[in-house]
Amino acid sequence: MAEVTIRRMALADAKAVHAVEAACFPTPWPEDAFVQEMRANPVARYLVALEAGRVIGFAGAHIILDEGHITNVAVLKQSRGRGVGRALVEALMQYAANLGAGYLTLEVRESNTAAISLYASLGFIKVSVRKRYYEDNGEDALLMVCGKLPPADPDFTEAETANQ
Repeated sequence: MAEVTIRRMALADAKAVHAVEAACFPTPWPEDAFVQEMRANPVARYLVALEAGRVIGFAGAHIILDEGHITNVAVLKQSRGRGVGRALVEALMQYAANLGAGYLTLEVRESNTAAISLYASLGFIKVSVRKRYYEDNGEDALLMVCGKLPPADPDFTEAETANQ
């Protein structure tokens, strides 16, 4: 099994990220949504998990001042159970802290017990239920929040753009 690496998503990753999204979710974002996130959304930050040079997962967030909201976390089914999702969320938590976020929020399907367990193990707590949040089946979403982000890395720097 090849080593998994995590790095910031680049514009060139949009097609592969969309493929992961489409494989994981019943109502995936279109590929153009990821392109627009990379090109036009200054608060969007995405990470990709790579194995043997191939995108096997990704995670994204919108960071606005001291608040972060996780928009997506997805790992291909055949790559699950190996800690890839945990590594992505932990890296995203560090990234958010480095950018000044004091807490993160997210929504997760009420039936997604694996994700809920992962988030809880990382310090997220359920704060509310969003009734009939998911359009595909009307399922409720749990709103979770984590105020226990890691300390910001004092040596963190970020390139101005990921439009490569």
